[in-house]
Amino acid sequence: MTIESKIKLQLDTKICEKVPGKGGGGCINSGECYRIDDNKLIFVKICTKSNADEIMSGEFNSLRAIRDTNQINVPEALGIVRQPNEVALIMSYIDMKSLNQLQGELGTNLAKLHLHNQQLMEQHDYNAGFVGSSGSMETGVDCVEPVTEFGFQCVTNCGAIAQNNEWQKDWITFFTRNRLEHQIKMIEENYNDRKVNELWSELQLKIPKFFKYFTDHAINIKPSLLHGDLWSGNACESNGQPFIFDPCCFYGHSEYDLAIGEMFGGFRSTFHQHYTNVIGKAEGAEKRIELYQLFHYLNHWNHFGGGYRSQSLNLMKKLNRM
Repeated sequence: MTIESKIKLQLDTKICEKVPGKGGGGCINSGECYRIDDNKLIFVKICTKSNADEIMSGEFNSLRAIRDTNQINVPEALGIVRQPNEVALIMSYIDMKSLNQLQGELGTNLAKLHLHNQQLMEQHDYNAGFVGSSGSMETGVDCVEPVTEFGFQCVTNCGAIAQNNEWQKDWITFFTRNRLEHQIKMIEENYNDRKVNELWSELQLKIPKFFKYFTDHAINIKPSLLHGDLWSGNACESNGQPFIFDPCCFYGHSEYDLAIGEMFGGFRSTFHQHYTNVIGKAEGAEKRIELYQLFHYLNHWNHFGGGYRSQSLNLMKKLNRM
């Protein structure tokens, strides 16, 4: 059965015709645009990696999770179809244009996404004060159960590499073990790099110092739903609205989502200003963002090889001096 036939079955549509000139892709996946019933366009993202099912399922669940918050625009995840040696994710088609005039609006919407779960937690605590209440006493709206730990419901892939999304109660533990240590172990296995092990032995003991502001003020970092890989190449505007796409979601510290964008540029000061106006900025954020950038440098090292070794090691040395 062809992929077009499987898409028809998945979407219950009579027409599925490829539209030339509207495809695209990156270093991991390719994509094609199709026209279905009622002249509607869909985008089909195709992965041929050995872990394609894991990659596409993680993105499907990520898109659904973000869309369910109703805080920021993402393509609608419509389904997954499997072919021999490839897996395809079906999404609504977005006529993408470079993010330009809507940088500020994107910053505002991203902050709202990051605050969404925290607001659910506050609503849940409020409702708990009323015996037998199952929804909001004030609004009458059912209270969605908030997420109280750090992680995600399934594996998501930052690039082609699986992220360890096993739940942890504490953010520092999650980030240290599930993000940095996970990447360091892969480097050990693939490169047996003595220097990275030396630097990591020192850095892992210093990580709690980056969160001194929170411990000094007895502030618990609350889980925010994160995009996970939010650089300018994963954001756009379409029909007068900002969009984000290609997510690899998990629940983590809101500042984490700002790290890779500052590595590769593309987000202007207006984006950061609007984001901060909504969510605020905690003392020491700049140093923590550099710490979060280390994950992405290590992830690039594991993806693309030793070209990212020096950047990773130099950042580890800098973090050890902080």
